[in-house]
Amino acid sequence: MPRLALALALATACAACGDPTPSNYPTTSYYVEDTRLGPSDQLDIVVYIGGGSQKLDDVSKIYDVSADGSISFPMIGTVAVTDHSPSDVEQEIRDRLADGYIINPNVTVQVKEYKSKKISIFGEVRKPGTLDWRSSMTINEAVSEANGFTAMAKPNAVVVTRRKVEGTTEKFTVPVERIANSKAPPFFMRPGDSIYVPKRLW
Repeated sequence: MPRLALALALATACAACGDPTPSNYPTTSYYVEDTRLGPSDQLDIVVYIGGGSQKLDDVSKIYDVSADGSISFPMIGTVAVTDHSPSDVEQEIRDRLADGYIINPNVTVQVKEYKSKKISIFGEVRKPGTLDWRSSMTINEAVSEANGFTAMAKPNAVVVTRRKVEGTTEKFTVPVERIANSKAPPFFMRPGDSIYVPKRLW
């Protein structure tokens, strides 16, 4: 009986230490994206003249948003971009260029990199800290950027905390290793997400 009791106790303990049941989590990258710009974002701005047939190479390039949330654009000077969308910035540059500089300019603004949008990762990864978020970024990519799991990580019990629009938070238990082995659907990151990788007990 003592041996049987010990075996049952060990079995119960092992079951308790096993991976938790994964959450039902969103499996697509689509969501209502916050396109507002911020400091350190990179913008790919192209200006066309001649009714959109000729690219103005001198001003068409990558612009880094400064710490004060603006860019310096040729001819028109400082353009504030923080908390504005790319289409807002397009319109402002277009209007200001048309005001005495270029006749009927055509301007496109695309985000090359959202460096103002971050996610955090901590726990049992080799390089915990803050990562730059990018569109369609998966949790597996985030773990890879943190130099992967430590030997003590529980890769199928990773917890993601996500802040909702109304200010509340929700948590997801994500089986990252199963996702890597194509045994579970991908999990896509959103700006502001916090990833916690727990430590296994044995």
